Amino acid sequence: MTWTITPLDSSTWDAFAELVERNNGVFGGCWCIGFHPECGQRGLDHRAAKEERVRTGRAHAALVLDADGLAQGWAQWGDPDELAGIKHKRAYDKEPPQLPDWRITCVFADKRHRGQGIARAAVEGAIAMIAAEGGGLVEAISEVTDGRVAQGRFLFSATVELLEDLGFERVRQVGKHAWIVSRVVEPSA
Repeated sequence: MTWTITPLDSSTWDAFAELVERNNGVFGGCWCIGFHPECGQRGLDHRAAKEERVRTGRAHAALVLDADGLAQGWAQWGDPDELAGIKHKRAYDKEPPQLPDWRITCVFADKRHRGQGIARAAVEGAIAMIAAEGGGLVEAISEVTDGRVAQGRFLFSATVELLEDLGFERVRQVGKHAWIVSRVVEPSA
């Protein structure tokens, strides 16, 4: 299947919102706000917070559209200030790696379209967008799935195997199956 990759911005907000609504708010209503600094604030409306970030250019993602223009997935990326939340933070902070220029924190594919290359297309799109922004060190925290069946809720940032296929290398283990992975992305311009 052929996918079109486009940035998440004001012009693509409606497609993104439709995908999230179609998937029950994603992970129980996260709206892909879980890694932003304001996550966890009492009374925070996740949808409104994400929309405000997108419309003011303070949220980044590679949105995957199908042939009909429907969003089927995304890969969220941004700098460490934008994506300050870190999973496995206690283990991460014991021996913090070099501060990255960018993070990829959330990769999502519509439930009905998993296994069709959406996650790969989304991460490739995020890498291309990072390259267009000047490149640099990119970090993700992902799960190893070789030799085991992992529940989808643990794969919110793709798999280590997918990221390794795209040039990432393991830096350090921070959970039973979770690894910090990173790669340097060269600038495209």
